[in-house]
Amino acid sequence: MTDPQVTLVVVPRERFSYTKESLESIYEHTDIPFKLVYVDGNSPTPIKRYLETQAQAKQFQLVRTNYYLSPNYARNIGLSYVDTKYLVFVDNDVIVSPGWLNALVTCAEETGATVVGPLMCQDEPLHETIHFAAGECHVVTDIHGKRHIREKMYKQGQQVSEVRPQLKRIETELAEFHSVLIRREIFQKIGYLDPKMLCTKEHLDFCMTVKEAGGSIYFEPDSLVTYVPGPPIELTDMYFYMLRWSDAWMYSSLENLRQKWGLVEDGYFKTKYNKKLGSRRRRTIIRPLSYRFKKLGKKLGLKRKQIEQALLAVDKVINRYITDRYARKYLQSQQQLTYQDSRTELCQKGDGDVRSLEICDPLIKR
Repeated sequence: MTDPQVTLVVVPRERFSYTKESLESIYEHTDIPFKLVYVDGNSPTPIKRYLETQAQAKQFQLVRTNYYLSPNYARNIGLSYVDTKYLVFVDNDVIVSPGWLNALVTCAEETGATVVGPLMCQDEPLHETIHFAAGECHVVTDIHGKRHIREKMYKQGQQVSEVRPQLKRIETELAEFHSVLIRREIFQKIGYLDPKMLCTKEHLDFCMTVKEAGGSIYFEPDSLVTYVPGPPIELTDMYFYMLRWSDAWMYSSLENLRQKWGLVEDGYFKTKYNKKLGSRRRRTIIRPLSYRFKKLGKKLGLKRKQIEQALLAVDKVINRYITDRYARKYLQSQQQLTYQDSRTELCQKGDGDVRSLEICDPLIKR
């Protein structure tokens, strides 16, 4: 194979500080020809310069916006540049392993699959703890005619060394956007990804849409990748992380999923509304801060739990401000624009060899 059959579309997930490690793993461990479109949603200046340098050196397509992007909106921007048979969405905190892409393409070629997901691991050490090894995702109707979603991820938390020899390529109902290969022609049937799925469960919506359109989804264990979530240690990551996992974005995504698929507000949704909203910020930002302020709390006669509750109250105010401000400036126009319009509004900037582009959206005041 001399001409690339696949385009990698890299998008921001929740932070920018793992950009270098992720991109370098792609070039180190990908052994078949590929194109690359890198969507940079307002990364801090050092990352911006690094990506510009890499784009010029490796001749990949760099697309930058001067505002943060929700995942599906970023994916749609990247998708608009794809002209190959396949594309692979890759989050910017993913580390791949040798042969990962070849295995995905081989699976699609041999099975005719519309979507192929790899054996997905999580955290460091790399490629050791399974996050996802196929799964279930479908709607069931109860005896009262009410519709419920059923979601299940296989092998989560188990060790690769213990279960990989037993894993087989299988048809499945679920793949995740951390890294997923897609046959490009499916988008002629289903259109672009839903921009109203802002930050969570967008993979459920996509997979059910693919199945509804007659497509097939496969799990390929010979492809091994790991996503590396991390607390937003860098100050430049903090704003994006809080927006990405904001209460407003999560609630809106869940409500859109429920209404779009005619689902009842059952225990699945109530649990996520009551326990999941703000849980990531609490775990990665608030709780560590409460331990840091523990000594100060003792002087003031406060227990750590009281400090945490105070920080949570502040977090709610800040988070509401961030999401309201973003919604006023960007969100409505993003969801109103068709993506074909967005594609034609890309204006080339700077050195043409770098091919770095910045979105010029006439609906947004600069």
